[in-house]
Amino acid sequence: MTIDKEVLTKRINVASNRIPADIVVKNGRIIDVFNREIIHGDIAIADGYIVGIGDFEGKEVIDADNRYVCPSFIDGHVHIESSMVTPSEFAKAVIPHGVTTVITDPHEIANVAGKEGIQFMIDDSENVPMDIRIMLPSCVPATPFENNGAQLNAEDLQTFFSHKRVLGLAEVMDYPSVLNNEDTMIDKLVTTSKYSNFIDGHAAGLNSEELNVYAAAGIGTDHECNTASQALERLQRGMYVLIREGSAAKDLTSILPLVNDKNARRFLFCTDDKHLDDLVEKGSIDHNVRLAIKEGLDPLLAIQMASLNAAECYGLKNKGAIAPGYAADFLLLDNLDAISISAVYTSGKLTAEDGKYVGEKIESVQPSAELTNTIHVPDLKEEDLDIPISGESAHIIGVSPNSIVTNKLVEKVQTENGVFVPSASLDQMKLAVIERHSRTGNIGLGIVKGLEIKEGAIASTVAHDSHNLVTAGANDQDVITAINTIKSMNGGLAVVKNEKVIAALSLNVAGLISDKDSETVCKSLHLLNTALSEIGCSQTFNPFLTLAFLTLPVIPALKLTDKGLFNVEMFSHISVDPSVLYR
Repeated sequence: MTIDKEVLTKRINVASNRIPADIVVKNGRIIDVFNREIIHGDIAIADGYIVGIGDFEGKEVIDADNRYVCPSFIDGHVHIESSMVTPSEFAKAVIPHGVTTVITDPHEIANVAGKEGIQFMIDDSENVPMDIRIMLPSCVPATPFENNGAQLNAEDLQTFFSHKRVLGLAEVMDYPSVLNNEDTMIDKLVTTSKYSNFIDGHAAGLNSEELNVYAAAGIGTDHECNTASQALERLQRGMYVLIREGSAAKDLTSILPLVNDKNARRFLFCTDDKHLDDLVEKGSIDHNVRLAIKEGLDPLLAIQMASLNAAECYGLKNKGAIAPGYAADFLLLDNLDAISISAVYTSGKLTAEDGKYVGEKIESVQPSAELTNTIHVPDLKEEDLDIPISGESAHIIGVSPNSIVTNKLVEKVQTENGVFVPSASLDQMKLAVIERHSRTGNIGLGIVKGLEIKEGAIASTVAHDSHNLVTAGANDQDVITAINTIKSMNGGLAVVKNEKVIAALSLNVAGLISDKDSETVCKSLHLLNTALSEIGCSQTFNPFLTLAFLTLPVIPALKLTDKGLFNVEMFSHISVDPSVLYR
């Protein structure tokens, strides 16, 4: 951080009480995250930074009225695209939940639109009252087992490192490339080391020996733990553990029992992937903090994890605490246990009050035509979706509700003329992934159990991480109607019943993001949720988020790409038909 002489002189003069502060916060119970205790005093602010705690006078006084003054929260790892709104709209939705800094990975849009997608996310987040830090996508494409829309090498990434908000390299999910010293991956790691010490991990399914490779490569974090034992192995190798509570993956209650006074400083919170309606209604990192407290964690420790720990993990030396030299990003809390946020301040300015964004108007950036024309899918016939089965059984992707890990199942299926027939009674639906970037014509076909669709079909262009078009349904006619609906919207989500669209949301920016405001998108998501009920889907988990992760071939155990059914444990494609050993 650089600072000029005039600004520094002013801070020193305010801190020494020679001149009044710009703002003074009085009558607050200050949360000291260094010692995890409550302290008292006036908080002096100059030019958006805290310069002192004690007795101060200021040009403006904020009366905390005996509320807790808490450092604002930091999301350690989030894909803003998963909210389905632009960064500028995301900020307005999340700031009221006390989050004023996020570490984001534009991996999703980069896999569709490459450098232009990253630049759009940077540009649209430039003038928002939130500190949006960028980790550059490390895996574009995510794997060689599918087709995506772009390819980024080390040279492509290097052009972004000069940007002041770029922190480092985002989640390295291609473990085999690291293990085997694959040139393009090693080049990315080496290039990053010239500019940054921050490299995020994605260590899903890795054992302790494999974690050694990650840590030796300079990878310092992981957000893919879903058990306490996995988290412990990462701590033992010097890694930070990001405890995730998103819309699909919910790991907090499993990992939290491991957190204690000896190791707590190596834990922080993240949301990773969270839909906008979940963010607005349940919260962001504030939800993680509330849940941790409900599970028995000391409130001050939960707050420390959500603020100071996250700041230290990513080298944000002026974030995460109420102390001199730190940014004046803070919350006023009515209640410590419930984390009831009455006001949010960013750089000393009121940006949210009583759950509403009240900051300055944020101007969004217009996406280019290249970003709004990314759906290239051929016209399909029903026979294009046929899945031949020679016997009575098939390999099936088994959904685990509220988890992105799937099960590899072999079950008896219904067939007709040697072709799979979906069955609501068996909860076996047809699943298809259609390549939408380069007009390859690829269609990956499979069977999924656990979506609980009784009739109709759903489709989406949010399909991690290559974001091809994914659809699941009870009959081919509804599946094709859903596909055609997505094409007509230039990407999005759709629910179909009896060949009629009963709800849809256009995501015309790269097939991932709406160009509408957050309120409009929230209303559309509510209509989609109602429509999901109409076709029989359970309300205990989000079928669209679950669907989006059925295509991610770096998370165990069985997934589907545009090239076919993929066994993550074998790192190879297999046939839906078990009688065919390899595909």
